[in-house]
This record gives sequence, C-alpha cells and structure tokens, in this order.
Amino acid sequence: MVRRHRLGFTLVELLVVIAIIGVLVGLLLPAVQAAREAARRMSCSNNFKQIGLAIHNYHSAYNRLPQHLGGTTSDISNAFNVSLLNPGHNRLELSATVGLTPFMEQQALWEQISNPFRPEGSTTFSFSAMGPCPNMAIANHGVTRYDPWMTELPMLRCPSDPGIGLPGQGRTNYAVCLGDAAHKGATGALDHDGSSTTDLAQDTRAAQRGVFVPRFKTAFRDVLDGLSNTICMGEIVTDLGDNDVRTVATESGGNLFGDNGAMLCNGFRDPTRPQFWGSGTQQGTAEERRGLKWAYGRIFYSGMNTILPPNREVCMSGMGPNLHNFEGVCPPSSRHQGGCHVLMTDGAIKFVTDSIEAGNSNSRQVRREATVTNYLPGGSESPFGLWGSLGTRASKEVIDAEF
Repeated sequence: MVRRHRLGFTLVELLVVIAIIGVLVGLLLPAVQAAREAARRMSCSNNFKQIGLAIHNYHSAYNRLPQHLGGTTSDISNAFNVSLLNPGHNRLELSATVGLTPFMEQQALWEQISNPFRPEGSTTFSFSAMGPCPNMAIANHGVTRYDPWMTELPMLRCPSDPGIGLPGQGRTNYAVCLGDAAHKGATGALDHDGSSTTDLAQDTRAAQRGVFVPRFKTAFRDVLDGLSNTICMGEIVTDLGDNDVRTVATESGGNLFGDNGAMLCNGFRDPTRPQFWGSGTQQGTAEERRGLKWAYGRIFYSGMNTILPPNREVCMSGMGPNLHNFEGVCPPSSRHQGGCHVLMTDGAIKFVTDSIEAGNSNSRQVRREATVTNYLPGGSESPFGLWGSLGTRASKEVIDAEF
C-alpha cells in the first residue's frame, strides 16, 4: 500500500501563523512610530540649533539681538490699507525672526523684504522696503499679495507639527521668550508710530524681563543671569482648527496680572476633553491662531513667556477683532510627548517637561505700579519657580536644579 504525504498547511496551521504575524506586527508598529517621532524630534532640535546659531551670528555682526516688534513707521494711521497712498509701512510689528532671515540662509527672501517689492501683475504699485504690517489678512493678500509674509520657511517648522496651509500665512513653531510677566508684552516700549512716554518705557522695563523685549533693543550683555541659564526661545504648536487650548485664544475675563490671573482661563476648558476649550468660549477668527504668521511680532503669534509651564492654555487679556493688541499668558508648546524644546541664550537646546517646577501659578505678576498691592514690584524674584527664573535675564535667581 502506497502512502501519500499531504502538501501544504491545514487551515488551523494557517490561522495560527497569521495570528502570530499579527501579534508581531502589533508589537512592532509602536516601536516604528516611536522611532519616527524620535527622528522628527531630533530634526526639530536641529532646526532650533540653526536658529540659535543665526542669533549668535546676528549678534556678532551688530553687537545686539534682532529687535522683536521692530520695523518701520509712518504718520499714516492705517497700515492695512493697500493703496498707492500707503505703500505699506509695518508699524513696528515685525518679529525678531524677520531680521534673522539672512543668517538662516534666506538671503533671497531678505532681499525681497529689505527692498521695495512689486507684486506680481502690478505695473505701478510697490510695497516699501521692510514691507507692510504682517497682520495683513488673507483678503488683503488677495487684493495685493505681499509674498514674503506668505512664505513658509522649512527651518521654522517642526516636523512633528502637522499644521499646513491656509489660514496660515507662513507658519512658525519657534517663538521668542519675553520673560515671566504679561504686562506690556503686546506693545512694549514704543507705540506703533515710534513714539514713547515715560510711563510706557518704565512699565516695559519693569515687566518685560526676558531676553527679548518688545520694541526695545537688547544684547547679550543685558543677560546678567548668564546665557546658559536664560531661555531665548521656545517651541509653539500651530493651529489645526480643533479648538486646542494651546492655539486658540480665550479672554481671561478678569485681571490677568493679579492674583489667580494666569489661571483665569482654566475654567473655560471642556471638562470631558480638557485639551480643548468648552463650547461658547470666546475665540478670534480663523486667522487669529497661534503660530500662523511667522513675521508678526505680537506675543500671541510669535512669542512666549514663562508664566504657566509648557503645553498649558493660552489666556489673553482681551479679545475681539483686535486680539493682537492684547497681552497674554502664552506658554510654549509642542507635539512631542511630555514637553517641548527651548533654546537657551548660549545656543544649547534643552527639552523641558510639562512637569517642570513652576512655583505658584496663582501668583500675581511683576508690574511697575508698586503702590498697587495686587502686583509684585519690579525686581522681584520670579513667583513661577524654576520655570519663571529661566525666563528672566537679570533677576539674580540661582538655577540650582536640573530641567
């Protein structure tokens, strides 16, 4: 009798093999995703390193840092009107990043910005050198487009942030640090026409204690706490249209600078999904979102402070169509797990966790009016712990902890 051997697998054997493969793939995918995020995080850190190098090269060339909220002024009050009568002064609204462009291998873009710019298709109209106000709406660009403000620079984008396209006008994931207090964080030491008053200058000098001061020139020599102990810039996420508390502004509804001021917006979160604002919360327009305008120097768009720790909610002192006019508690944020990158003033890149020691988040903030008991006087130690002290350039705090 001849025995015949079976060829192939039984159904049970085949199902067992498929199950084993499925288990292996299930175990492997998280590792692959983790490896991809690790690579994106390293690329993000490298971008930040290049920005830090650009800042140091700028300082070597000019013996000062690029001015945040700098640019040109005019006696014409309406900077947004694109017409032959107003070729586009920018009202001292440019971010520090604009001045860094030639030091970030963006010489061609800098040439467009620093010279009169004629939009495509126009035969008579030209924007003045340094361009119009970077708060131009997309509708304004639709009439007369200013290309530099709509240009997205790869070096300013973190690969972990998926935000892309309109309503962004050149997104950015990196913002300058303005210190540990919100007062005068929107306008700084000068008005938009370049004028100043004693009160305006003194208020700004007392409250804006970061490496960058709005509408005021700073240099490394001003960083008395040490370049390695002071944050120069931090990461921010760009808006995805999802009502994220880190990218959509909400009005505090109270005294942002006084007791519990930084926490006033916390109650507006959705209790079931605390990373998002609840329904009915006041918000700006779709274009008024964090990180959507790389050239615009107002803190909500391209600035950060060290009041609340990373990845906490943005809270503004006012809302409405002029959101950019208001101060705010604007923490850094990222799409990385557990924290965000910061650029120290010496050029080092640090990863700061969300759980960094941040003192008393309910504390009042520093403000010049010492006679008002609801504020801390100028020169006070930062009430926001290690996190707050890292944001101040000359407050004499001792950094004695790892972060």
